[in-house]
Amino acid sequence: MPNLARPAALTLVLALAVTGCGADVSQGEGKGDGATASSGSHYPVTVENCGERKTFDRAPRRVVTNDVGITEIMFALGLEDHMAGYVMPDDKGDLTAVPWKDGYQKTEWLSKDRINKELVLDARADLVFAGWNYGFNEGEGFTPAALQRVGIDSYLLSESCRNGQGKARGVMTPLDALYTDLRNLGKVFDVEDRAETLVTSFREQVAEAQAKAPKGADRPRVFLYDSGEDKPFTSGAFAGPHDIITKAGGDHVMKDLKDSWTTVGWETVVARDPEVIVINDYGDVTAEQKRKFLKSYKPLANVSAIKNDRIVVLDYVDLVESPRNPAAIDSLAASLKGFGS
Repeated sequence: MPNLARPAALTLVLALAVTGCGADVSQGEGKGDGATASSGSHYPVTVENCGERKTFDRAPRRVVTNDVGITEIMFALGLEDHMAGYVMPDDKGDLTAVPWKDGYQKTEWLSKDRINKELVLDARADLVFAGWNYGFNEGEGFTPAALQRVGIDSYLLSESCRNGQGKARGVMTPLDALYTDLRNLGKVFDVEDRAETLVTSFREQVAEAQAKAPKGADRPRVFLYDSGEDKPFTSGAFAGPHDIITKAGGDHVMKDLKDSWTTVGWETVVARDPEVIVINDYGDVTAEQKRKFLKSYKPLANVSAIKNDRIVVLDYVDLVESPRNPAAIDSLAASLKGFGS
């Protein structure tokens, strides 16, 4: 899940030269050819990332990413040759239907543990792609500022942008965050056509899912359960599940929470009486264990989703910002439609 208990999402780290962007790496050191980065009229380019304008003098050649969703954004854009490697645990989710699954064979798996400064320095990273609570956190001293002090810049996952209210995260709707990162990275790596093709394809996939999704009074109330027994960890308006639930024809019961991933009280869940619960499947606690807990937890006994056994399981990577989000919308739309049949 996207909190401090899990290795966080990719940090695009640029080794800064005098200009503040672009590592001083020779052609022989980078994995990619770097040809368009060093010559031609495309560069320098500037993108806005979490409210900060970042300028790149060439395409990064040794990107280190953190977590599965962020890594697959790079793979979907066909940027394996620009990567030094990725950090993530074992739970990548089902790879059988992922179009970019070959990226895992082409790219080095640097660690199954947390991303840290020493790891990215050893990888000679010139870009780290991660996010707040997707790898970056002040408590462990792994922050964009700390990386910049050792000559490494960062690109933040847009789902994780802090919104000015303490450490609350989220400044745009989840799918807009995905499309923003695809387009930004398309510009940074000079693959804008590829990025636009993905965005167009994803929009079409979402539209097709919406066409068959429940509508109007048939839209069920849906709660996302990530983890936690004393208090549930769930999704607010700015994390992936909000758009996945909404576009799939559900009424997201926590849509008023102006944060991405956050904790609520069980009394709030009971009061909002979800008709469907979506389980986020990852980590040491299995989806079946989570299901058993929900069904045995007495305060939830009269919640509609529990009484009617309407529980859906989606993989972690489906629910965090990733190129799997559109397919997750399609899958959930089919499930919600089935419940209404």
